[in-house]
Amino acid sequence: KDLDKEMTESETEEKTSQEDYEKFMADAAEKRSLDAKSLENKESAKAAAEESVLTAEQEDKATLKELMANAEYIGSLHAECDWLISNFEVRKQARSDEIDSLGRAKAVLSGADYSLVQTSSHSRLLRRGRA
Repeated sequence: KDLDKEMTESETEEKTSQEDYEKFMADAAEKRSLDAKSLENKESAKAAAEESVLTAEQEDKATLKELMANAEYIGSLHAECDWLISNFEVRKQARSDEIDSLGRAKAVLSGADYSLVQTSSHSRLLRRGRA
């Protein structure tokens, strides 16, 4: 009777242990599957992040090139403006003299006689030439 009882207990214990083992193996397989999916998702996220970093670096380089080109353009505009400002009075006087000359030429063509009249701009030109 003791032997039958021990055999029954052993069989029950073995059955329970087998069920526990099978449950443990199923849980382990499920965990491996979840871990594999998690690893795959993390690798995918890492690849996307690396691609994003690469794209951002390329955009940064392009933006830097554009910024340098803009700075160069602004520098050239600044130089051009400096030249215009420094030569404004000379150019203004030249335009004024040209307008006067065109007016006198028009008057001559209309019949006016300026042969004996000396204008102030011609005097300045003559004075500059002698200096």
